[in-house]
Amino acid sequence: MQLGTRWALGASAPERLPEPVRAAVRSVETELAEAGQDTDGWGWTLTYLEGSPIVDLDDGTRIRLTAEDVALVTSVDLDTADED
Repeated sequence: MQLGTRWALGASAPERLPEPVRAAVRSVETELAEAGQDTDGWGWTLTYLEGSPIVDLDDGTRIRLTAEDVALVTSVDLDTADED
């Protein structure tokens, strides 16, 4: 069993996350900073679905790892992986 965790936007992602997911987290954070988005108080939440990490940002951004070990960035509302 793997437990999830939560960390603040801008803080280091957990080392146990696969590198493609950590890179996607950094990319999303960079895009938000470049856009001048007010992210004060935002955080990431890591959960696992069938052993695969899912990372959600407070604004609804979701990052999950595909079967091909590619980090897919989408939104909680648009992610249909849970319906399969």
